[in-house]
Amino acid sequence: MIPIACLSVSWACLHISISAKTSIMKTKLSVAINIVLALILSAVLLGQFGFSSKESVPPKAPAAQAIPDNLPVFRSPDLPPNLDFCGEAVPLDRWDVRERLDREILFNSYYASNILYTLKLAHRYFPVISERLKANGVPDDFKYLAIAESNLVVTAISRSGATSFWQFLDKTAPEYGLTVNKEIDLRYDIEQSTDAACKYFKQAYAKFGSWTAAAASYNCGQTGYSNRAEFQRIQHYYDLHLPEETNRYIFRILAFKYLLENAGSLGYQLEDSEKYPVIPYKTVTVNSTIPDLAEFAIRQGTSYKILKLMNPWIKEKSLTVSGNRQYTLKLPLK
Repeated sequence: MIPIACLSVSWACLHISISAKTSIMKTKLSVAINIVLALILSAVLLGQFGFSSKESVPPKAPAAQAIPDNLPVFRSPDLPPNLDFCGEAVPLDRWDVRERLDREILFNSYYASNILYTLKLAHRYFPVISERLKANGVPDDFKYLAIAESNLVVTAISRSGATSFWQFLDKTAPEYGLTVNKEIDLRYDIEQSTDAACKYFKQAYAKFGSWTAAAASYNCGQTGYSNRAEFQRIQHYYDLHLPEETNRYIFRILAFKYLLENAGSLGYQLEDSEKYPVIPYKTVTVNSTIPDLAEFAIRQGTSYKILKLMNPWIKEKSLTVSGNRQYTLKLPLK
C-alpha cells in the first residue's frame, strides 16, 4: 500500500507542478497578447491623430496663373433693337420672345462654318428663290425659311423623307403640283419647288391672316396650328404654346435673317470671289423619251455628271416622256 501511496503523492505533486507551469505560460501569453494589442491600438490612434492634424491645416491657395493673351473670348451676341418677319413686328419687349430669339442667335452665330457656307450658297440660290417669291406675291423673308428647312442644300433629306430646298414629303408634294416617281422628283427643282411652297404659304396666309402664322404652320401643319389656336383661344403665334420644334422654328428663321443681313458687321467675312456663283445655263425642251441620258449629254457638249448636277430632279439614267408632257433641261453654256 505504501508504494501506491507514494506514487499517488508523486503524481499529485507532478500535476500541481504542470498546472503551475501551464498557468505561468498562460499568464505570459496573455501579457504578450495584451502588449501586442496595445501596440496596434497605439498605432491606430497615432494614425488618426496624424490624419486629423493634416486635415486641420487649411490647403494652400493655388498660385495665380497668367491668362494667355491669345485666349479666345466668347460672348453672347447683342440682340437687334427691333426685328420683323414679312413686315410683322417681333415683340422683343417680351422676356419670353427675347430669350427664344437669343437662344437661336447664340447657337447659330457660333456655328460659324455653317453661316459661312450658307452665305456662299445664298449667293447662288437666293436670286432664284427671291424671283419666284416675288412672282407669286409672297414676301421675300420666306427665303430664310428655306435655310431653316434645308440650309439651301439641294440634296438635303430628313429622317422622315422630306426632301431638298423646301423639304416636301413625297405624299405632300403632288398636292402642290410636284411630280414624284421613280424617274423624276421635282422637289429637287428649285423653281418648281419654290412655286409649290408659295402655294402653301398663300393658302396658309388666307387661313390665318398672318405670314408669321403661315410660316409656323409650315412646320406643324395647318391643322396642327388651327387645333392649338382653337384650344388656346388665340391665333397670334407669339402667344401660342406650340410643340418645341415649332416654338423654335420662327426664331430660327429670324436668327438666319439677322445673321445673314448683318453678316459683315457680325464678323463673317467673305470676298465675292469666295461665294458660289450662279451657273450660266441654256435650256432645252424635251418632248420625247431620252433612253440614254449619258449619250444625250455628250451630244449636247457636256457630261452625264454635269447634266445630273444641273438637273438634280432626274433620278434615273433615262427620261420617259409620255403623252403631251414635256420637260425643260438646263445645260451649261459652252
